[in-house]
Amino acid sequence: MANVEHLGLLKRGFSLWEEWRKNNPLVQLDLTEANLRGVNLAGIDLKLANLSYVNLTESCLNSVCLTQANLSGANLSNATLDSANLQHADLTASLLQKTNLQNANLKQANLISADLSSANLREADLTSANLIGTDLRNAILIDADLGSAQLRRANLSGSHLNNANFCLADLTQANLHQAELLGAYLYAANLYKINLMGAHLTGAYLLSAKLIEANLIQASFRFSNMRKANLWKADLTGANLRGANLTQANLEQANLTGANLRGANLTQANLINANLTETDLTEANLNHAILPHPREF
Repeated sequence: MANVEHLGLLKRGFSLWEEWRKNNPLVQLDLTEANLRGVNLAGIDLKLANLSYVNLTESCLNSVCLTQANLSGANLSNATLDSANLQHADLTASLLQKTNLQNANLKQANLISADLSSANLREADLTSANLIGTDLRNAILIDADLGSAQLRRANLSGSHLNNANFCLADLTQANLHQAELLGAYLYAANLYKINLMGAHLTGAYLLSAKLIEANLIQASFRFSNMRKANLWKADLTGANLRGANLTQANLEQANLTGANLRGANLTQANLINANLTETDLTEANLNHAILPHPREF
C-alpha cells in the first residue's frame, strides 16, 4: 500500500511536493496501489518512485520525471505523458491503452507484456527498450526511434510506423499484419519469421535486413532498398516489389508466386530454387543474378 505521507503531499500540489522533494532527495517514494485517477501531476519529480499497480487512468503526466520508476502493473490508460521521462522505467505488464506518450523518453524502459494498443508514441524514443510480447496493435509510432529495441513476438498489427527507426531491432516472430511502414528504417533488423502480410513498406530501408522465413504475402515493398537482405524461404506470394533494389539479396527458396518485380534491381541476387511462377519480371535487372533452373519457373 502507498505511504500515507507521500500520497498526502502529492495531492497537495506541485509547489509543496517539489519543495519536499528538494529537502528529501534520498527518500524512497512509495505510492504502491494508490488511486490517482484523473489527477494533474504535470512536471512532478517521481524519479525512482514505486508506483506499482497505481491507478493513473486519465491523469495528466506531461513532462513528468519517472526515470527508473517502478510502474509494473500500473494502469495508465487514457493518461497523457507528453514529453515524459521514463528512461529505465519498469512498465512490465502495465496498461497503456490509448495513452499519449508523444515525444516521451522510453530509452531502455522495460515494457514486457505491456498493453500499448492504440497508444500514441509519435516521435517517442524507445531506443534499446524491451518490448518483448508487448501489445502495440493500432499504435501510432510515426517517427519513433526503436533502434536496437527488443520486439520479439510483439503485436504491431495495424500500427502506424511510417519513418520509424528499427535499426538493429529484433522483431523475431513479431506480428505486423497490415502495418504501415512507409519510409521506415530497418537496417540490419532481425525480422526472422515476422508476419508482414499485407503491410505497406513503400520506400523502406531494409539494407542487410534478415527476413528469413518471413510471411510477406501481399506486402508492398515498392521502391524499397533491400540490398543484401536475407529472404531465404520467405513467402512473397503476391507481393509488390516494383522498382525495389534487391542487389545481392538472398532469395534462395523464396516463394515469389505472382509477385510484382517490374523494374526491380536483382543484380547478383541469389534466386536458387526460388518459385517464380507467374512472377512479373518485366524490365527487371537480372545482371549476374543466380537464377533457378528454367524448369523451376
